[in-house]
Amino acid sequence: MASGGLLYPSFAPIGWWWLAPLSVAGFSLSVRAAYQARQVSGQRRPWAAAGWAGLWFGLAFSYPFFYWLTTVGTDAWIVLALVEALYFIPLGAAVASVDRLRGAAFWQALLWVAEEFFRDRWPLGGLSWGRLAFSQTDTPLTRIVALGGAPLLTFATALVGTVLAGYVLRFTAARKLRIERPDTGWATAFDWRPAAAWLGCALVLPLVGNLVPIQTVAGKPVELAAIQGDVPRTGLDAYGQASQVLDNHVSVTDQYAAEIAAGKAKQPVAVFWPEDSDDVDPFTDSIAYQQITAAAQTIKTQILVGAVVVVGNSNAQELGIVWDPTTGAGPTYAKRHLVPFGEYIPFRAQLTKYFSELALVPRDFIPGDKPGVLTVGGVKIAEVICFEVAYDDMVRSSVLGGGGVLVVQTNNATYGRSGQPEQQLAISQLRAVETGRPVMIAATSGISGYIDASGRIVDQTAQFTPAVVAAEVTPRTGQTLAIRLGAEPEWVMTGLGLLAWAWAAYRAGRRRRLTEAFTTASYPDPADAGDSAVTASPGTGGNDRERNPETVSSLPAPAAFQAIVSNARKAHT
Repeated sequence: MASGGLLYPSFAPIGWWWLAPLSVAGFSLSVRAAYQARQVSGQRRPWAAAGWAGLWFGLAFSYPFFYWLTTVGTDAWIVLALVEALYFIPLGAAVASVDRLRGAAFWQALLWVAEEFFRDRWPLGGLSWGRLAFSQTDTPLTRIVALGGAPLLTFATALVGTVLAGYVLRFTAARKLRIERPDTGWATAFDWRPAAAWLGCALVLPLVGNLVPIQTVAGKPVELAAIQGDVPRTGLDAYGQASQVLDNHVSVTDQYAAEIAAGKAKQPVAVFWPEDSDDVDPFTDSIAYQQITAAAQTIKTQILVGAVVVVGNSNAQELGIVWDPTTGAGPTYAKRHLVPFGEYIPFRAQLTKYFSELALVPRDFIPGDKPGVLTVGGVKIAEVICFEVAYDDMVRSSVLGGGGVLVVQTNNATYGRSGQPEQQLAISQLRAVETGRPVMIAATSGISGYIDASGRIVDQTAQFTPAVVAAEVTPRTGQTLAIRLGAEPEWVMTGLGLLAWAWAAYRAGRRRRLTEAFTTASYPDPADAGDSAVTASPGTGGNDRERNPETVSSLPAPAAFQAIVSNARKAHT
């Protein structure tokens, strides 16, 4: 559990990133210890003990990490954290199982990628919050993400941890050897050559990542602005204040336009409003439509508006709408990756009987089916909305459309001052490096900001205060290697990790069957004694070393040994 507790503060808002590899190392050592303890005691299925150790790790990490969900409800937090913790059960079993393979540290790091592969996708579209990669948003490892995406960064982070665990085991073994043989030097006892090779393996990816320059091409700088209008109330009450939120964003935009007219600020070519900046459907509410048009005319440029629009009698869509000062509403992007229990309720009829908070989500949203590629004020952008920034495929598909700036529209008012807005800002920071593009974030209540293509946070706002993020931004074209490869590295790493686990399980099973077969052949049932000419060697018949074929030092005569092998083969088949 201590290792799981160490992983949480490696993420924002604390950001002690170096704890992530240490946590991975602790995880490897703890599941190994659990596996071996059950094995030494003679119990079957040692991997089950490792799985339990993985669960305790997951619980110690997930409950503090997802504590921000208590703003929705304590029951939601308890259930979600438990579900996320369950993924560490197979991870624990797998990591312990491959420990006996040659190059175990490599296979164990791959298994962390495999765990995230499934957790990011299942169930209900998965939840990619809490990936190892997201703890490394401004570290010596960060730039690896431009080469193979978040999965490769997870692998590199885990590899540092598994190599550290290997060093701990080497040191322990070397110390024991020197106690038994005091004349043995540390270099010999530690077996320094493979140890140095593993150190090189852990360092090669960070070195390559930091040597590769930004892979995209800079365009002409443009002035852009993100509006943070703020909300009157926090928490779930934010759903009941739609008109006021729209008024706030109109007001801040008007104030910004006044500063431009007075020469205190530069004229932007495009303005970005947050997700849910207009929760009043502008296509059915003429007043809302007029307010947004008037704001665009005042600021004298197009605005990307985050609006909720009604679809049918009981559904809705989350849209990013390009709003022109003259022609009004134009092209749109519909949010594709919806948040279960936030934007739609799976099994609504059944679950609302037990969780009253679900009634606060009165309608189900409908997902879009096209990437977020829009042109606002002449600037082609790649857009994602809120939680979509945490999903690799959402970001990649939008960037492949040619947008030079990644724009994140988000509404974190529900989770204000809970740590979740800082976590999302950190993820956006990593996406800047991965895509080789600047990122503009527009949030209703914060944190809004501007991040350049190197991942540096140039500007960010405080939470729950009206603000404007205005910056000279350089759009960039071209694609990083990570964007070109897409999910292929993740699939390969996941496949290799699972194959290693399968091979380790096969070897363990085969070893167990052979051990049982040799034991049976060496110590036949007394009822069969008359039929067998084979007798065990004199000695302490209950000695474990005599029962273990790997450590037997005294064997019967050759003819009798052939009989033992024959009996063993029969038992094995």
